[in-house]
Amino acid sequence: MTSSTWDATDEVTQRLQQVFQEVFSDPDLVLTPATTAADVAGWDSLGHIGLMFSIEAAFGVTFTDAEMSRLEDVGELRDVLREKLGR
Repeated sequence: MTSSTWDATDEVTQRLQQVFQEVFSDPDLVLTPATTAADVAGWDSLGHIGLMFSIEAAFGVTFTDAEMSRLEDVGELRDVLREKLGR
């Protein structure tokens, strides 16, 4: 569950959406805080690795294995990312 309010106009949220659209080759993909791998075509275990590497590169952050394995939805991912960026 996300700890902060979901704001689709937030720059972190917007960039995260762009990364998802690029990684999964779906320009129409719209994220919500409840979006999970089951909601996105191609987001399997291999897709998850590519996604996380792409997010790390796009934002200049690094996720630990523990952080990657505990993320249950996009809202949690965005919250952890915002913490890493100090926002």
